[in-house]
Amino acid sequence: MISIAARPKRLATLLLIFPAAALPTASAGEPQPAPAAPRTGLVFCCRQDNDLYRSLAAASDRIARYTTPAEAIAKSPPGSAALILADDYPHRRTPLSAELYAAARSKGLRLYVEYPEAAPGVEFDAPRGVRWERGVVASDAVDLGLPKLHLLALHDCQFLPAKAANPALALARVAGFDTAVYGLPNESFPILLETDGNALIAATKLSNFVTARYAPTADWVTLWIHLLKELDPAGAPHPVSAAPSVHPAYDKQSPLPPAAQSQSLDRLANWYLRSRLLLNARRAAEIHELLKAGQEVVPPPAADDSDDGAGDGSHGILEGYASQILPDGSQLQRTPIRADCQAETAAVLALHAAVRNDQQSRRVAENLLDYLYFDSELCQLDRGNPEHPAYGLISWGAVSPAWRVANYGDDNARTLLATMAAAACLDSPRWDEPMLRALWANLRTTGKLGFRGDRIDMPQLAQRGWKAYSQMETVNYSPSFEAYSWACYLWAYARTGDREFLEKTKTAIRMTMEAYPDRWRWGDNLDRSRMLLPLAWLVRVEDAPLHRRWMYQVANDVLELQQPCGAIAEQLSGATTGHFVVPASNEAYGTSETPLIQHDGDPVSDQLYVTNFVLIGLHEAAAAVDDPVLRAAEDKLADYVVRIQARSDAVPLVDGTWFRAFDFHRWDYWSSSGDMGWGAWCAETGWGPAWNGIVLGLRQQRTTLWELTAASNIDKQSGKVKQQLARNQGGPWQSPAQ
Repeated sequence: MISIAARPKRLATLLLIFPAAALPTASAGEPQPAPAAPRTGLVFCCRQDNDLYRSLAAASDRIARYTTPAEAIAKSPPGSAALILADDYPHRRTPLSAELYAAARSKGLRLYVEYPEAAPGVEFDAPRGVRWERGVVASDAVDLGLPKLHLLALHDCQFLPAKAANPALALARVAGFDTAVYGLPNESFPILLETDGNALIAATKLSNFVTARYAPTADWVTLWIHLLKELDPAGAPHPVSAAPSVHPAYDKQSPLPPAAQSQSLDRLANWYLRSRLLLNARRAAEIHELLKAGQEVVPPPAADDSDDGAGDGSHGILEGYASQILPDGSQLQRTPIRADCQAETAAVLALHAAVRNDQQSRRVAENLLDYLYFDSELCQLDRGNPEHPAYGLISWGAVSPAWRVANYGDDNARTLLATMAAAACLDSPRWDEPMLRALWANLRTTGKLGFRGDRIDMPQLAQRGWKAYSQMETVNYSPSFEAYSWACYLWAYARTGDREFLEKTKTAIRMTMEAYPDRWRWGDNLDRSRMLLPLAWLVRVEDAPLHRRWMYQVANDVLELQQPCGAIAEQLSGATTGHFVVPASNEAYGTSETPLIQHDGDPVSDQLYVTNFVLIGLHEAAAAVDDPVLRAAEDKLADYVVRIQARSDAVPLVDGTWFRAFDFHRWDYWSSSGDMGWGAWCAETGWGPAWNGIVLGLRQQRTTLWELTAASNIDKQSGKVKQQLARNQGGPWQSPAQ
């Protein structure tokens, strides 16, 4: 037996083994009581680093552990429980022969076996992985301490497909937040089942719940406490305690340290530099090949991946980490090279450089902007050709045809807003020309009423020419797609005096606010969060009572959902059609972009689409009208953002970022995760983490985005850029070959 050094006990000892000589004996001739029933216990077969074993060992001074199933079964006391855990998962199944199963049965052992090569009465198919399946409490055959149809995340586990009449736990593609709201579908896979030989069989590895980051954390602790009670009722309650390997930076209520916000900015900057998302030359070439083949996720490199070392921004940065979590706790990387992520990352690093005088952050920020505007294809090819209708626009992404084709107004806008911030912090006009070119290129593809539509793709733009779009009377009551373009136009008007920027924006904002909220596409905080910034800047440009009323109307509606902890709770729009709706069936789960909640009241905040944009919106709005109430709401939200930032020594590649979902009741990373591209545990380099970091940097500088960028001399490029843009008169594209 492999023993552990004695530790102070936290709860009752799990396994008590007394040698016979140590037991008290009766004197000769005294009546002998009936023998007491032997105390049973738990015996482990696993490596010392197994999560479940370590959790129990931390609270007990003696746990029996063996290295082979044969030894564990042979030395388990009669009537005890032997846990044969999957040390070599997912690469090798656990060997356990029919003879060992029989030996365990003959000793009256209760077996728990993970990921076995075989089990009595069970036929397993070849191992397979999951995509949308989640754990579901399928019955009360085994008391797991959780209600039937309760949901659990096993992430990207490998499992053995099998058939069982009444499994305790199953894997299935199901919709819901905490509960499988439409029940179990016809296709489900048992992953915890009982055999007729008194054995509990797990068709995957359940005992690595810490390393593999199974969620929610507290529910897995509950499950194991109850499962161990099923195996060893005499030893219950078993002291399972486990700290998640990735956890929020701070708890919900303790006072934050005075430097918490500046340290949060430091951690985010360090995440960018150490995340292995910055590309070096060799890895960039490999990623380009993957993108050409349409592959958008890839395991993270084991090291910095080449003798060239970590990237420095000169070859760009990847989109971020996907929501899929692998058995070792790492996450797949998203391969797209997005324009917005280049600029938004650069803005955070530039602000960090300004706050900390950090030269590495400064250098990487400069390199990312150079890559975006000069060295990559993102602003080149047709978009860099003055004769082409797309001249001046910024590509959604590089290399991949699916990304290269699109011109999203919102992505262009966030790219430009971030570039404004970065350029101001770096005190450089180097990017003014392509910035101004992009501002006018977006303006001239915006319709008469100030709406641009969600996206304009290259083939349609080439076929029609930009003037056709400028003359359309497009109406698109979707601030998620339109509002940040309006913010850019207000900024451009203030710097250039070009009234077209102002007039189109005022018309669109007026129409949008007159349509609020019933005719907005979503009408919830997905849209409201985006509307705050342009409304705040409209007050900056024209401080009129109506403009203030609009801003307060949206701000107050947002803040109705702010929680005592600072979170902005998610709320459903009520939409039943479109690409961002709650799954209406199990089959719909994972087929589109979708909210993090199933019903209003599910306690989640969204750090991809809402929290971050509310934060920058409140920051700019509070300053625009010098309102202490709005400022207090911003302070509260900023503290919440700092508290829920991811921290991890075990998984350093996510240490310092923010995941999309956070359950502010559990204080854990959890939600429905049916979004087909950006699930609960995704972490972008742009979007949420970046705008959280941008605001933290602005707060450290005691300034706003409007004030920080007020000294821009971008208008000095006006003459040159207008001449460049004038080379295309707005008609359809005629290639030289034609």
